[in-house]
Amino acid sequence: MKYQKGNVGRVFIVKFDDGESPLENLKEMAKSEGIYSAIFWLIGGLRKGKFVAGPINDELPPKPIWREITGNNEILAIGTIFWFEEEPRIHLHGVYGREDYVKMGCLREEAEVFLILEAVVMEILHVNVKREFDEKSKMILLEV
Repeated sequence: MKYQKGNVGRVFIVKFDDGESPLENLKEMAKSEGIYSAIFWLIGGLRKGKFVAGPINDELPPKPIWREITGNNEILAIGTIFWFEEEPRIHLHGVYGREDYVKMGCLREEAEVFLILEAVVMEILHVNVKREFDEKSKMILLEV
């Protein structure tokens, strides 16, 4: 285990509107506000998106199990923002549901808000944390 101690910086309250991409908008906000380390929470609705619901097996590099969000779904999620090279990267795990059907996984592509999505983004200061390419997993992972 590796860790660093930091402090809470600015806190942002964000409202995404119908049709917006929360993943892209969070990246743009991180760039424009100079947010290099943060945690965020999401609550609201998505109409579509692609997420990974685990690896196919326990081998490295992992082969993802892709799933899709179709139609309006509720979302409750937590994520982080840390940079890889010159770009902010979002890592978001959430639960997505409609009626009695609930899905869970790492939201990665094509997310689109249904009606409204709210976020609270809490900046983390005084840490030197970033994402790096991991040769073993062939993924971009957190480096502390």
